[in-house]
Amino acid sequence: MKNNSIVKGALATTLLWTAADSFAPVYHSTQQQASVTSLSSSILADDVIRGTTSNDPLSTVADMNDEDIAAMMRNDNPPLPGTIMKMLPKDTFQVDTATSLMYAGLDVAAVVGSMSFLYAVVQSDFYNGLPIAGQALTVAPLQILTGFAMWCTWCIGHDAGHGTVSKSTKFGKGINRIVGEITHSMICLTPFVPWALSHKKHHLNHNHLEKDFSHQWYIREEAGDLHPLIKASYYIRMVFFPFLYFIYLFTGIPDGGHVLFYGRMWEGESMKDKLDGALSVAVSVATAGTLWHNMGTSDFAVVCMAPWTVMGFWLFMVTYLQHHSDDGKVYTDDTFTFEKGAFETVDRDYGEGVNALSHHMMDGHVIHHLFFTKVPHYRLHAATQALQKGMKERGQDHLYKQIDTPDFTQEIIKQYYNNWFYINEENIVRK
Repeated sequence: MKNNSIVKGALATTLLWTAADSFAPVYHSTQQQASVTSLSSSILADDVIRGTTSNDPLSTVADMNDEDIAAMMRNDNPPLPGTIMKMLPKDTFQVDTATSLMYAGLDVAAVVGSMSFLYAVVQSDFYNGLPIAGQALTVAPLQILTGFAMWCTWCIGHDAGHGTVSKSTKFGKGINRIVGEITHSMICLTPFVPWALSHKKHHLNHNHLEKDFSHQWYIREEAGDLHPLIKASYYIRMVFFPFLYFIYLFTGIPDGGHVLFYGRMWEGESMKDKLDGALSVAVSVATAGTLWHNMGTSDFAVVCMAPWTVMGFWLFMVTYLQHHSDDGKVYTDDTFTFEKGAFETVDRDYGEGVNALSHHMMDGHVIHHLFFTKVPHYRLHAATQALQKGMKERGQDHLYKQIDTPDFTQEIIKQYYNNWFYINEENIVRK
């Protein structure tokens, strides 16, 4: 009780100081920080003010219980990017073109090699002499391997979409575009420019209830008010599960079409941008058409589309789990800030080998969302370790989300089945 009284006295002093000082023009900004007393130096002045419901700061503090005091003393406002940058290694933002191209070359070679071997098996007399069930069992491990190699290559194209394959003043833009077209438009049959457009909008609005891209949020308590087609898609959600990436690209749910240009992602975009995107679509269509024509429908499905479906599974699994957790929050126009949205994303540990082969797409996601145009994939791991240390030193490690997920295939099925795209009202920060 004595310690509680001391804390209350300090908080009362803080409130009086804050109310008397000239914070009125600035404390409405959710990003303004103020150092008040040695006891409460980590408290944001605007949070203190917004937490009072009385005109009398002293009476407000007197009414607080231990839980109220603990919440006030804990700084739940994430640090700004400039502060975070000081926590990170000096080379975090160094993009080395040669290193980037080395990783791109290795992943492309892995796809070409595994897919070529798969095609050779499909063309062999041994394979063709097997019954259908035997054929399926023979190629399944190779399809899974090739699909995983495609997923790893997709991660390289992801860097290209953010401009972090190369920052060369003279050639960087061209290098990123070429790498993106090869890894995404050709190998992953994902039109590079349209994908990069919607993905950028996702990063600018991450974990916003209405404005987020790639991640649709439906309020669970309002499920009865949803459109009948959306309700129906919930009830048959597991039927669509293997094909969600195909649905995302081709039907335009929820962002708009990445092959046929319509929907919200194209609102306000110029004809020049659309024509630029059409080039990526042409590359994907030409690649798929050429392979289909030369292989035939059956072999194309077995050698190309089955691994592509595996890649799509990896992509949806990683993306979904990065943005969904039991305590994850989403924000509205009144509460959203870029930093708050970034810290609601989740770093997940799939295991050291999978993390590394996937270019730390899973376990370096928070850093990526904080600096999505600045940090290449080969800097994410060290930067994430530094972020964890820095947040702990600031007493804000509770803001950083990290979940060990070694059983990732089971976890995605469980989470998607139980939660789909629902968010609970209690997880929406409205004020």
